[in-house]
Order: sequence, then C-alpha cells, then structure tokens
Amino acid sequence: MKNSEKPTPNKTVHTKDNKNIVSPLADAASELKDFFIDSLKDIYWAENALVSALPKMASNATSPALTVAILEHLSVTENQVVRLQKVFELLGEKAEGKKCEAMAGLLKEGDSILQETVPGAVRDAGIIAASQKIEHYEIATYGTLCAFAKVLGENDAAKLLTQTLSEEKEADCLLNDIALNAVNMVAAE
Repeated sequence: MKNSEKPTPNKTVHTKDNKNIVSPLADAASELKDFFIDSLKDIYWAENALVSALPKMASNATSPALTVAILEHLSVTENQVVRLQKVFELLGEKAEGKKCEAMAGLLKEGDSILQETVPGAVRDAGIIAASQKIEHYEIATYGTLCAFAKVLGENDAAKLLTQTLSEEKEADCLLNDIALNAVNMVAAE
C-alpha cells in the first residue's frame, strides 16, 4: 500500500436475517449494574468451587513450595468469598452463585491434568499450568468487575474487588516463581 492510499474500513452489514445475531434470554441484563451483579454471581460460584478444588490440588502436589502456596491460597480464597459477600451486601443483593462455565471448564481441565500425569515434577508443572490459567481468568474477571464498580459509582465495592485483584496477581507471580525456579527444571530432567 502506498503512503498516499488510505485503508478503507471494513463494513459490517447488519440485517434482520443475519444468523450470527444472538437473541437474548428472557432474563438478559439490559443495564450495566445488572450485568455487574450477574458477573459477581459467576465469580462467587467460581471462588466457592475453588475452595472445594484447592485441597485436591495440594494433595497431588509433590513440591513442598507448591503445596504450601496452594494451601495458603486456599485461605486467601476463603477470605475472598467473604469479601464477595460484603460486596453483595453493599449492593443490597443476596450473595448467591451462578454456575461459572469458564471456571467449571478450567477445573475440569485441572482434573484431566492430574489423570494424565504421574505424581512428581511433571504433575507439579501441570498443576501450576492449570492454576495459572485459573489465576489469569480471575485477574481478567476482577479487573472487569473493578472497572464496572468504578463506573457505577460503587467505590466501596471497587476497593474490595481491587484487593482481591491484587491477591490474584500475587498468586500468579508466586506460581510463576515456583515454576521457573524449581518445578520446571526438575520436570525437564
């Protein structure tokens, strides 16, 4: 393309017969606050599911550092559940979960990794990989929830969600350190 030529934007044609348009459910969110609350229900389910799943991951880890990190994050996750209950309370909503398909899929993948690896460093590397996928999902979710809370003027909720976001980032960094400084090197031998 010559410098004098300007790129032409792609044009999207929207017609009523476009088969790619998804029809909303009867109870679909029409306001950002509704979508925010629905997203909180998703992550509330996810955090409770993690409280149940983390002990299994810790039991299957052989690296002492990894086992400790998982068990410490279990305690952090339990506190995050309580923090989410406070967010619901601030919003005048009942703390209830809605199945998070993304987290359910990530946890299912974690179970598959346990079945597909023998105990030892390779399984530990798999546990870290699965755990980091979970952390990245949580980081994305809490980042979005923080942004929604701020734009909705829910500053107290935003502070609580930002605290959880920081904890998830810390957990990801810790898992990365354990992988790079120990587990992955042993697994590669």
